[in-house]
Amino acid sequence: MLYPLVSVNTYRMPLDPRSPWRTPEQRAEEREAKREAVLRTAARLFNERGFSAASLDEVAARLKVTKPIIYRHFANKDQILFECVRMALGQILEAAAAAKTGPGKARDRLMALMTRYAVIMTEDFGMCVVRTGDHELSEASRKEFRKLKRKIDRLIRSLIQEGVADGSIARCDVKMTSFAIAGALNWIAKWYSPDGAESAEEVAGAMVALLQGLLTRRA
Repeated sequence: MLYPLVSVNTYRMPLDPRSPWRTPEQRAEEREAKREAVLRTAARLFNERGFSAASLDEVAARLKVTKPIIYRHFANKDQILFECVRMALGQILEAAAAAKTGPGKARDRLMALMTRYAVIMTEDFGMCVVRTGDHELSEASRKEFRKLKRKIDRLIRSLIQEGVADGSIARCDVKMTSFAIAGALNWIAKWYSPDGAESAEEVAGAMVALLQGLLTRRA
């Protein structure tokens, strides 16, 4: 039986074919979303039950996956905890860097940093920094954690020193003032409840308003 000749143009591929496979960018975004889901779920569990009491089995159960899925993204529970606190400290460092190079008097820039810092302490990762404590980390992770905290402290001190120099902040013991500010802001993570009457922004505003007196009080 003879078949009619068919032009190759009949089988021309569409000009814009749709591939069923995800692009490398899409796969990277999906992987990052899964990592953050593990971290956020773990942070909430650590905050609720404490790091030692919480297990990766519970994290997996909340995510409705198996524990081996979690191990595709993280080596162990210590790495998960460190990544949780690093997320929060990284956000504070970003806010501090923006305040350091931003416009205006040092006092105004420090107030902007404190406001952002306070809000971070009402969130899952910020709470994890305070509610778990660095003693829960491995020695290597603890060193990196403390290194990040020292960097934040140096940036806060630098802003206070600038404020004293430009007259927007009262003369003070820079080290003690920095400790007082960080201590007050960190403590928000201990008592703040998302179910409370005040929003995170309201809490941040009230706390920063109280700390203003520390910066403007004159002898």
